[in-house]
Amino acid sequence: MNISKSIKQFNTFGLDVVSNDFNIAKNEDEIINFLNKHSNNNPIVLGGGSNILFKKDIERPVLKIEIKGINVVKEDSAFVYISVGAGENWDNFVNWTLRKDYGGIENLSLIPGNVGSAPIQNIGAYGVELDSVFESCRAISLENKKVKIFHKIDCDFTYRSSIFKEKLKNKYIISRVVFKLTKKSHFLKTNYKPLKELIKIKNISNPTIQDISNLVKEIRSSKLPDPKIIGNCGSFFKNPIISKNKLEKISSIDKLIPFYKLSDEKFKIPAAWLIEKCGMKGRIEGQTGTHKEHALVIINLGAATGTEIYNFSQKIKKLVLKKFNILLEEEVNIID
Repeated sequence: MNISKSIKQFNTFGLDVVSNDFNIAKNEDEIINFLNKHSNNNPIVLGGGSNILFKKDIERPVLKIEIKGINVVKEDSAFVYISVGAGENWDNFVNWTLRKDYGGIENLSLIPGNVGSAPIQNIGAYGVELDSVFESCRAISLENKKVKIFHKIDCDFTYRSSIFKEKLKNKYIISRVVFKLTKKSHFLKTNYKPLKELIKIKNISNPTIQDISNLVKEIRSSKLPDPKIIGNCGSFFKNPIISKNKLEKISSIDKLIPFYKLSDEKFKIPAAWLIEKCGMKGRIEGQTGTHKEHALVIINLGAATGTEIYNFSQKIKKLVLKKFNILLEEEVNIID
C-alpha cells in the first residue's frame, strides 16, 4: 500500500511537499525489497535532504535511507578504518571521530546531511574534500539489486562530484561508507584563508583537531544560516573553474576578483563573489532570496515553494552569465 507523507521535515529547504509513495530502509535487505518493487519507477533516494530541491509534490517513489551504525573494521598503529551507515548524520559522525581523537574530517564539521550522500557529492570545506579520507563504500545496484564494493579508485572523485553523480547517477544506492582516519600525527589542513586568519587571531600555536573543528564551526555559523531556523541547502551553486584567459578578462573589469590557482591554466573563483557583484547578495523576492551574509545561500523565508526557489536561482544564473559570461552549475539536486 502506498503511503502519502509530507516530507517537510526531511528536506532542509523546509518545503512542504508530499510524497505519494514514501518508504524507509533501515538495512540493505529493505533497500533490495524496495528495489524489487520500484527500481523501474525512477525512485528518489533521500538521505539528510540537505542537497535537494523539490519543485512540487512527488509522484515517484521515495526511499529514505536510515541505515545506522559506526564500527571500527580494522586499524594499525597509524590509521583506523571506520564503517559508517549511510543514514548516520554527518556532523554527528564528525563529532564521534573527534571524541576518539581520529583525524581527517575535522575541517568538514557542521556540514548538513547524512554520510551516504557524502561520497556522491564529494563534500568539501576549508581545504579538505571527502576523497582524502574515503576508503570504500557498499552500494546496491538498481538494475540487478546486488551489492558492489566501490574503492576510491573506482569513484572518479572530482570537485563536488563523483561517479555516483555522473556516469552512475541514479544507478546505485550507497548503504555504508568506510573512512581511513589518522590515529596520531594528524595532518592538519590550515591553509584555507579564513581558517588560517582565525587561528592567528586566537593565537593558537599548536592547534588540535578539536581546535580546527571548533574554528570551522565558528566560521560556518557566522556565515551560514541554520536550516532549522531558515530553510536552505547551503551552497546552491558550485564555485566555477575557469581558464586563465577568462580570469584575465574578468580581472580587467574588476582587479579585486578572488581566485584559487588549481594549475597554470585553471582557476577556481567564488560563485558568491560573482552573485554579489550582480547585486544579488541579500536580495529578497517574495518568500525566497539570498542570505544577507552569504550570496551563495538561497533561503526559504517560510512559505516559498520549490518552483519559486528554482525560478529565483535561474534568475541568478542569467545575471552572472550576462555580466561575466560564466554559467553557474547547481550543486543542489533539483527534482521536477
